[in-house]
Amino acid sequence: MIKNIQNIYYMLSYAFKALKQEKFNSCLTEKFDTAQDLLAEILILGIIKEIKRGLNREYVLKQEQLTNPKGKFNITESVKNLSGLKKQVVCEFDDFSINSYINRILKTSCLILLKSNINLTRKKKLRKVLIYFSEVEELNPFNINWKIQFNRNNINYYMLVNICWLVIHGMVQSQTDGSFKVNNFVDEQTMCKLYEKFILEFYRKEFPNLKVTSSQIDWILDDDYTVNLPIMQSDVMIETSDKVLIIDAKYYETSMQTHFNAHTINSHNLYQIYTYVKNKKACGKQVSGLLLYAETDEEIFPNNSYLMEGNKISAKTLNLNCDFSIIKQQLFNILYDNQILQNQN
Repeated sequence: MIKNIQNIYYMLSYAFKALKQEKFNSCLTEKFDTAQDLLAEILILGIIKEIKRGLNREYVLKQEQLTNPKGKFNITESVKNLSGLKKQVVCEFDDFSINSYINRILKTSCLILLKSNINLTRKKKLRKVLIYFSEVEELNPFNINWKIQFNRNNINYYMLVNICWLVIHGMVQSQTDGSFKVNNFVDEQTMCKLYEKFILEFYRKEFPNLKVTSSQIDWILDDDYTVNLPIMQSDVMIETSDKVLIIDAKYYETSMQTHFNAHTINSHNLYQIYTYVKNKKACGKQVSGLLLYAETDEEIFPNNSYLMEGNKISAKTLNLNCDFSIIKQQLFNILYDNQILQNQN
């Protein structure tokens, strides 16, 4: 849906603040034909910086047959391999290795991008950086553990790992025989995650005086029995001293449902935002809700507000194919329309 690929860069810049560093400035001037070309370029630039700094290393358990033993002896493997005949013993020891889990994620993502339709110049760049990963093992893209503990030693990789998540979740499709194929596009579900994070981080960055969170909403119950009730997780919640705006971000190929040629707002989406608003305990604050769809090429798209039992519920679209300054103004206008900025000027 996003034809202006440059805007994906801006979205990534808000979602992952590290992109606003000088080394990524070339992404602002270069024209990208596809989202995967942009993701590949960001990975290349980021990895080159890490190569200059020194690629991440971590202690990895290794097992080898050694003449000069070290670490822990593995007697069972030594006997099995007849190591004694070679005057060797199988040892297990920690090696401070470049074959860290983060580097394995980076290598796997680069290899996936090489199988896609990115341009030849970018493929050459990827092959050059992969030379530095010759000792790094590839991972099965379906079994990657994304729950990585970041600390001061590897925090520089936070943005790169998230780019890898977009590549792998957006482009890799499993096959019935257990193998996988690489799609030449970033899928709708993955873009939806980026869309949600972009809107959240945009409001956090542009309006630090507002309380902007992605908070869970508790059910209003007559007792405390919550067994089997689903979690209500908002995408974006913006609060002032007297108002609350709950935003549910939607990135679909079609933003309206049709029945007998009648176009209506997606009923599931509407029930969801209505439930969020009605269950938000706001301590006297005025609560409103917004379904914010990424604009599609449809001739009819949602652009309405409704007053439901005292609460404003809206369904609007965000045009992501215009100049980014206009996108910013659209997001600003949402706060004015819902009177969130009324007392902020």
